[in-house]
Amino acid sequence: MLALTGLVALGVFVVMIWFAVRYRRGSRADRSNPPVNNRVLELGWIFAPLAVFIAIFVWAAVVYAGFYRGDPAAMTIYVVGKQWMWSVEHANGRREIDELHLPLGQPVRLVLSSEDVIHSFFVPAFRIKQDAVPGRYTGIRFTPTKAGGYGLHCAEYCGTDHARMGGRVFVMAPAAFARWLEQGNPSPTLAAQGFEVFRRKGCSGCHAANSAVHAPELNGIFGRTVHLADGRTVRADEAYLRDSMLLPKRDVVAGYEPIMPSFQGQLDEGEIAALISYLKSTTGKGS
Repeated sequence: MLALTGLVALGVFVVMIWFAVRYRRGSRADRSNPPVNNRVLELGWIFAPLAVFIAIFVWAAVVYAGFYRGDPAAMTIYVVGKQWMWSVEHANGRREIDELHLPLGQPVRLVLSSEDVIHSFFVPAFRIKQDAVPGRYTGIRFTPTKAGGYGLHCAEYCGTDHARMGGRVFVMAPAAFARWLEQGNPSPTLAAQGFEVFRRKGCSGCHAANSAVHAPELNGIFGRTVHLADGRTVRADEAYLRDSMLLPKRDVVAGYEPIMPSFQGQLDEGEIAALISYLKSTTGKGS
């Protein structure tokens, strides 16, 4: 893009200067019989820029689509925006505040949420920006290609200290990242934390295989096609699982009564992410 725009700018200035000199007042330029039209020239300056802009659009669309294309090998990391910080949790339970460590060359999938207002996860060096929206999950995928430290910002005004809400993204060699991931205080994996929440909040009392309550079995639920009472079918992804916890009467599973209570206000974003990670682990897909 820099080369293209630079070349166009250079061409414009060269032609402008040439015309200014060639047709200046007092020059000997022949001004008789000026051309009225030139069909080739007119079609050229219409379709040549059009072709260039279409090519740039296609290029940008392919790059943009890559941020949202599924990749089974992508490492999932949960990121929560809150006034005024970024909270990050890796699958093994390692947590970060206003920092994000990533392995070089490894596809990454960030699952974003917000605990208060709209935030926007923005890493200028990566050319990625994705809003974190209250009440829903958003996500973005990318592959870090160069080691180093990069600025992390919130690109959506989110209150008094919005300008100070930022941090750093560190891209490390895979071996160094693996060592970093295992450092720090030992803590349960995200899936293990989810299992503990699953039991503590009483989910196992209804959704366990041996439960007396008539509720859907959740083992292996992630990624499965779910048939709903209103005749629709949905895929059990992160968004569906999250909504099933907070808005259980919106998508009732076929063959079951809408008796599940809402956990709105009883689960924070970290606990929801842990529960989803646990449910994903029951399918063998990890987190």
